[in-house]
Amino acid sequence: MLDESMLDAPDALARADHRGLLRGAAEAGARVRTALRNADEAGVARLAPEGRPRSVLVAGSGAAASAVADLIGALAGAVAPVTRLRPTGVAPAAGALRWTLPGWTGAVDLLLVVTTDGGEPGLGLLAEQAYRRGCSVVAVAPHHSPLTRTVDGARGLLVPLAVAPAHEYGTTPLAGQGPRDEAVPAGPGALWALFTPLLVLLDRIGLIDAPPETVNALADRLDRVAERCGPAIATYSNPAKTLAAELADSLPLIWSEGVAAAPVGRRFATALAEVTGRPALAADLPEALPSHGALLRGAFAAGADPDDFFRDRVEDPEALHARVVLLRDRPADGLSAAPAAREAAEDHETPLSELEPEEGGALEALAELLAITDFTVAYMALTAKDT
Repeated sequence: MLDESMLDAPDALARADHRGLLRGAAEAGARVRTALRNADEAGVARLAPEGRPRSVLVAGSGAAASAVADLIGALAGAVAPVTRLRPTGVAPAAGALRWTLPGWTGAVDLLLVVTTDGGEPGLGLLAEQAYRRGCSVVAVAPHHSPLTRTVDGARGLLVPLAVAPAHEYGTTPLAGQGPRDEAVPAGPGALWALFTPLLVLLDRIGLIDAPPETVNALADRLDRVAERCGPAIATYSNPAKTLAAELADSLPLIWSEGVAAAPVGRRFATALAEVTGRPALAADLPEALPSHGALLRGAFAAGADPDDFFRDRVEDPEALHARVVLLRDRPADGLSAAPAAREAAEDHETPLSELEPEEGGALEALAELLAITDFTVAYMALTAKDT
């Protein structure tokens, strides 16, 4: 399922990368800095909040919005409840989706609207509904999109979506026509463009600790990962290429430990499905051990062969076998289920891959894990034999 010879062929990877997956991953640090500048120009750092919100509501469509809500919940959920408002509708098209505020929403709550499109009527209606209830609204959306006018009318704060560096001095994209890397719903460009301004906002209102120097350190960490994981770096010293090769012909069981690792694991599974078409399952330790235990013993076990003995296998694709991917952020209390996870994998002869960030703050650890898994998804998509 994966052409490993392409991993060390940068020219071939570039020719295959029609969606700009590797560029989006490599430009993540630059996108963070652009988004930080946009947030400053929009006046986020000059806000004078009267106190912390009672709760934070996050609304948006697509994988990037879902990941943003998950990340905010992991970082700020211990201080204020974070709720993702899930859309309803007859189709996933922007014009068909609708969002509704919970009945208890009021003036002490905060609504965050995140979108790479800006043309969803349902998000505009949601912002108007929040205004009528006295709920504060902050949106990250493309400049000059229909949502911009709606948020202005609702007396909300709008931060223009940070575009890719290659587009920064070009023509402004029309609503619903974002830059190329925004066309990949689970791509890194969309995630960092939406997430970075909210880091600044949440720091300003006292829900997390993310001053400008911390966000800049996050961007620097993304740059360093891009240097380690770029297409010119050989597989043997490239953690993203190594992981992509290890996940070939496997069913990834993504086990995460730590505040930063948990949302990264869920996003990694989503990106594998959306970008590469590969199934993956994510769970947090220690609950992952019982919930995925049967997969280590059943048809997906390393030594399992579910086919009939007399079946002609010449033209059959290889069966998927489980492989554990252990994503670790250092637990704050020092307690770790990683040894039990390694033991479970070893007992069932299940191969295991492990990612652990370098020393640094929580946001830097989160950024490193996100960046390595983003590059991994890109390499798996570009080297798939059926593309």
